[in-house]
Amino acid sequence: MLRFLKRFHERAGLAPGAVVHIGEKKLEKVRITVIDYDEGRFEERVVGGVEECFPFKGRPTTTWINVDGVHDVGIVEKIGECYGIHPIVLEDIVNTIDRPKVLDFGDYLFVSLKMLYFEEPRASVKVEQVSLILGSNFVISFQEDPGDVFDHVRERLRGGSERIRRSGADYLAYSLLDAVVDGYFVVFEWLGDRIEEVEERFFAAPGTESLQTFQRLKRDLIELRRAVWPLRDVISNLERAETPLIRAETAPFLRNVYGHTVEIIETIESFRDLVAGMMELYLSNLSMKLNEVMKVLTIIATIFIPLTFIVGIYGMNFRFMPELGWRYGYPAVMLLVAAIGVSMIAWFRWKKWL
Repeated sequence: MLRFLKRFHERAGLAPGAVVHIGEKKLEKVRITVIDYDEGRFEERVVGGVEECFPFKGRPTTTWINVDGVHDVGIVEKIGECYGIHPIVLEDIVNTIDRPKVLDFGDYLFVSLKMLYFEEPRASVKVEQVSLILGSNFVISFQEDPGDVFDHVRERLRGGSERIRRSGADYLAYSLLDAVVDGYFVVFEWLGDRIEEVEERFFAAPGTESLQTFQRLKRDLIELRRAVWPLRDVISNLERAETPLIRAETAPFLRNVYGHTVEIIETIESFRDLVAGMMELYLSNLSMKLNEVMKVLTIIATIFIPLTFIVGIYGMNFRFMPELGWRYGYPAVMLLVAAIGVSMIAWFRWKKWL
């Protein structure tokens, strides 16, 4: 969260619509893939330059242009110039810390959201911004890095027998949104297993390591909540949008994605409550242990108070103390001290304080 806030200084002083990349600095070459299709035709290729995408604009088929890498603002600006994209949209595309949103510009819709997927080598969740531009016969997607959750969409397009080939660009945009939300379920399934594992370790052997793990989980959930929570409003606005770009046949599918989004948000809240409950349980357990130690120390100190009082009297070294000259004075005092100590211990045990 603090890393996110520190990035805001990069936007300070910029004019509205300034296309400046904000996010992790990259040097990799931008990769552009074009898929052009209709019910009976399919073409897929990786283009060598952004200019090779421009001839697809006037075709009657549906075109999906996927751009892996938004750090090269020149490529983003060229695509925006070809398709008539507003500078504000181009600014949001290269601003990777922006909040998910949907904007309606009449002849196209702009949607930005966060894509989550699990990185096996590092056993961590990666959060990446994805921007979609939906036109009448095209979808342009912008991603920060190569690799995504859209492989199933590509396979369905290549197959040729699915609804997606018979439908238009709005159904393709829905399919991409649905793939992103389905990726959330995979991530949260892994996160749920991780929380259960931490919970089992905590009850088996609670310690400082458990608290550190809880803190990391809480931080991850806060970041995931920030990425996922606004998507509910995005899907809701798309579903209720009065635009010819989204046909009535596609609206029920968007409602289904909305329901999945609500389910994901409820899962996040459940995980947050579970982690917060385990942290409270850990702190309560720690407090109980401290109270037990303090109780034992207090009882010991209480036992020694009258004993200290007695030996303190006989340690004042007055000349005229009757017991000092008595032959059995010392054993009597020791017996008195022992009797008081044993009596107090017995009393504490009877009161169940020990």
